[in-house]
Amino acid sequence: MPTDLEAYYGLPKTVEFCRRCVMSNQRPASTAEFRHTIDSKKTTLALDGDAVCDACRVADQKQRQIDWQQREKELLQLLDKYRSKDGSYDCLVPGSGGKDSAFQAHVLKYKYGMNPLTVTWPPILYTEYGHQNWKNWLDVGGFDNISFTRNGRVMKLLTRLSIENLFHPFQTFILGQKNLGPKLAAKMNIPLVFYGENEAEYGNPIADTAASLRDRSYHTFSSLDDMYLSGVSIHELIEKHGVALADLMSFLPAQAEELARTNVQVHYLGYYLKWTPQEVYYYAVENTGFKARPFRTQGTYSKYNSIDDKIDDLHYYTTYTKFGIGRATYDASQEIRNGHITREEAVALVNRFDGEFPDRYFDEVMDYIGMTPSRFRELENTFRSPHLWGTDAAGNPRLRHTVAGTGLDDGGCAQAPLAA
Repeated sequence: MPTDLEAYYGLPKTVEFCRRCVMSNQRPASTAEFRHTIDSKKTTLALDGDAVCDACRVADQKQRQIDWQQREKELLQLLDKYRSKDGSYDCLVPGSGGKDSAFQAHVLKYKYGMNPLTVTWPPILYTEYGHQNWKNWLDVGGFDNISFTRNGRVMKLLTRLSIENLFHPFQTFILGQKNLGPKLAAKMNIPLVFYGENEAEYGNPIADTAASLRDRSYHTFSSLDDMYLSGVSIHELIEKHGVALADLMSFLPAQAEELARTNVQVHYLGYYLKWTPQEVYYYAVENTGFKARPFRTQGTYSKYNSIDDKIDDLHYYTTYTKFGIGRATYDASQEIRNGHITREEAVALVNRFDGEFPDRYFDEVMDYIGMTPSRFRELENTFRSPHLWGTDAAGNPRLRHTVAGTGLDDGGCAQAPLAA
């Protein structure tokens, strides 16, 4: 087995899989996904001495250690402090009307008596069913909403540059999705912003679950000199690509002093309420008219997760290319942690669906952002890290290590799971 192969993005050179779920230590923390490089191993999924990942340990906490009744009391204390008495908005829920934002807004309004304003940073290219779910969220669920239509020309440029520089077609959407809510809350003097589950449930450092309140620095910046979009500095976007600073501001976080001055707080609702994706899905179906995709999502076996944007599927494919982790790995790992499938079932699903090319919307996406399909496929190979990828006898790219033990360098040996 080669040991001197280069590892891109600062990834660990040795590939290890969690013995409980099917995720590997190559998974970047969500904040690291914004960048082209990962600063240290601390920004990838951590495995403990038993080869169990942080995300699985968080699942243990949820099942065995957290007093959810006490957490709900803490939520009520927070909401009682800020609940509106005059009909004004007292909290803000960013979202697209997917299952998670539908659940968040609905329970806050109808169970806890809050008056949320929902805000939407729209997908790059709406799917028909995703757009219908957004309308159902508002019409069936009953919510006020601000949908922010950003500069389309700049969005296309940044998406194309993000693919060329980072192989990350979703970066500009993620930045808008994470930053719009706090920025609008500050401008409208709304004290609370609620996101759903903490990213630690998917592999960010377990210490992130210690509190519901998110560090304000995640949603702010202090100097334009330090800011990059799509792997390009703000100054280069202005000077080389001819984009006005005013047209870039909507993609940037709030300025640090703005959130500090207005004292906007950003919380995870999943800290207070036990978050189970499948149950959240059922809740959204019943209460906001949410509907799953009418067909299986390419790259996985599910139909209801991240289905709003035609570029979603391509994003997960690029994740597979860069980190050897596809959409089925994400879905199956989460379902293992929630007790819905076994690890053996998950390995079979990952083996079958991970890395499936998302051709359903591919040509449309390429046409929209002004990139040829052949250019995308050229870029794809340049972003494959040598420590993860080799070539088979036919010259096709193939992972060196897989959870099923079928990789080029595995020798047919999968890592044994933990005993039940």
